[in-house]
Amino acid sequence: MFRRAFWFTAGAAAGVWATTKVNRQLKKLTPESLAAQAADKAVEAGHRLKDFALDVKAGMTQREDELNDALGLHQDPDRPDNVTALPGPRRLRAIQNDKTTHTIRPAGSYNRNEDH
Repeated sequence: MFRRAFWFTAGAAAGVWATTKVNRQLKKLTPESLAAQAADKAVEAGHRLKDFALDVKAGMTQREDELNDALGLHQDPDRPDNVTALPGPRRLRAIQNDKTTHTIRPAGSYNRNEDH
């Protein structure tokens, strides 16, 4: 008698457990649940992409600082953090104007054939 009661209880428990598992899996496969899972994955991917972009930005800033030090471009304390001071402008020599002669014609004596 106890054997039958034990196996009956064990079978009932196994049936409840299996039914619960099957119902959970069915709920996971509903369109709403699949959409929620996809949205969660998209949010997670967005967070990973944001972290990657922040790492890239930090690396760029570090490399910019290294290059500025190597080139002698130093930060000006009067400027914001994102603007670096550039070296002063170069002085260019003025171009000497050669005394080129231009033909000035009187206003009424223009001949189209002279250009050819």
